[in-house]
Amino acid sequence: NFSLPADTTREERERERERDSLRTTMPSLSSWFFTTLLCFLDVTFAGDPYVFYDWTVSYTSASPLGVKQKVIGINGQFPGPTLNITTNWNVVVNVKNNLDEPLLLTWNGIQHRKNSWQDGVSGTNCPIPAGWNWTYEFQVKDQIGSFFYFPSLNFQKAAGGYGGIIINNRPVIPVPFGLPDGDITLFLSDWYTRSHKDLRKDVENGVDLGVPDGVLINGLGPYRYDDNLVPNGISYQIINVEPGKTYRLRVHNVGISSSLNFRIQNHNLLLVETEGSYTVQQNYTNMDIHVGQSYSFLVTMDQNASTDYYIVASPRFVNSSWARATGVAILHYSNSLGPASGPLPSLLGEDDPSFSINQARSIRWNVSAGAARPNPQGSFKYGDITVTDVYVILNRPPELINGKWRTTLNGISYFPPSTPLKLAQQFKILGVYKIDFPNRLMNRPPKVDTSLINGTYRGFMEIIFQNNDTTVQSYHLDGYAFFVVGMDFGVWTENSRSTYNKWDGVARSTTQVFPGAWTAILVSLDNAGIWNLRAENLNSWYLGQEVYVHVVNPEKDTDENTLPNNAIFCGLLSSLQR
Repeated sequence: NFSLPADTTREERERERERDSLRTTMPSLSSWFFTTLLCFLDVTFAGDPYVFYDWTVSYTSASPLGVKQKVIGINGQFPGPTLNITTNWNVVVNVKNNLDEPLLLTWNGIQHRKNSWQDGVSGTNCPIPAGWNWTYEFQVKDQIGSFFYFPSLNFQKAAGGYGGIIINNRPVIPVPFGLPDGDITLFLSDWYTRSHKDLRKDVENGVDLGVPDGVLINGLGPYRYDDNLVPNGISYQIINVEPGKTYRLRVHNVGISSSLNFRIQNHNLLLVETEGSYTVQQNYTNMDIHVGQSYSFLVTMDQNASTDYYIVASPRFVNSSWARATGVAILHYSNSLGPASGPLPSLLGEDDPSFSINQARSIRWNVSAGAARPNPQGSFKYGDITVTDVYVILNRPPELINGKWRTTLNGISYFPPSTPLKLAQQFKILGVYKIDFPNRLMNRPPKVDTSLINGTYRGFMEIIFQNNDTTVQSYHLDGYAFFVVGMDFGVWTENSRSTYNKWDGVARSTTQVFPGAWTAILVSLDNAGIWNLRAENLNSWYLGQEVYVHVVNPEKDTDENTLPNNAIFCGLLSSLQR
């Protein structure tokens, strides 16, 4: 990274941006240059800094589980590089698609205030064709915390392409804990040695994904903790630490469909943040992290280092046939006396969803801490706001609709039109979508359709997810952080509201829903745009378990950013593509 000198004139800065634009469109000139350029510009956004990244997304070879396979890397890295930025910075990422199929990257948890054009999902963007490049430009307005990005199309996430996003506090906003001695990111993922193309064919044909071939930690396979389960010669992650020091661990479940329990042998996990919200600080011996979720823990190296220690990520609510699907890394003190050995740290209640749901309920919002702004998080008293819209959204396992395997929400399996919703809205093209998604399951056969939720701008929406599937499902809403106010087993009823937490329910963007259970969220619809609400479990999402929330200010269309100058056109607007 480097900065332009403080005394650089505006004209010089503009010329530098033009030169950088040439570099990003001419890889032969930029390959020797830099990946990341940090420029402080006072041209727009009241002087908020810009950071530039130049990424090439391509296949690369790796053998995380001892079997050579193609994975998706960014600039040759798997996992990809981390966006390390600060509240209100402007991020410019030039993405070159060197895959053999179209690509979009989405930024899990980034709210893109008034700018769903940058969301990177099929309803907002035309895909980047193979061999093309496209530049994302967005501001991380009023956000802090731990997030990640990943490819959103064609089951590509099962091959990698993911990386971390760290949004640091501005210096004027205190962090509600001491400065850690280090900052470490861990990506947890269930993993298959079959290609993402083979996996998506199986899903299309109604074939269950089956037991994963393993669980990766930072793209690497397990430490050989058991000679019968782990073959020799597999590379594993080693986290090097100093005794007595405290580290911040940002842990993400970037996997396909498995809820994973994270734990470190003989060490407590002090939870401090999840998906952009500071939490009440509590110690846990382990944490269930469901697909798409992110957590920050402070971990103090307070053991005697007689050996190294296991770092474990193991699937939840499964049987013994899943034993090989356990991720194991090593925590290595600088004064360690020997390698880790013996059994992995046990997990009490591993088959009991009640343990997990009670743990989830214990995660609370730190109402006295500031986050992106100086005022305390709890100054937004969500429990006092009148609800304007209620949606009870029920899922079902895959079923045949018109001869094809599909998943549904309220009986509708989402059909992605060839023209993205945002472009159809912008150019007033009729017939691409309907704003008629039902607020409850209707008594009619399931169908495939492009039906959107009609969100009231500046309304306050209550969404209840009812999980009729047999596995934990997690749901993510782009553009917002919502408040998780309740979850329980059984069927949600109006009386369930009496159990809601209306004071310090944590604000986040991804929540789990246990099988045969419900989860309730509240969300303030203050961000105009068209926003994706999806199952994060990749097999459920791929077969149609998503919907878009249409939030438009009917009086003032300037509440949204305009169509980007570099927009790609496709579908009914293909003729506009330059």
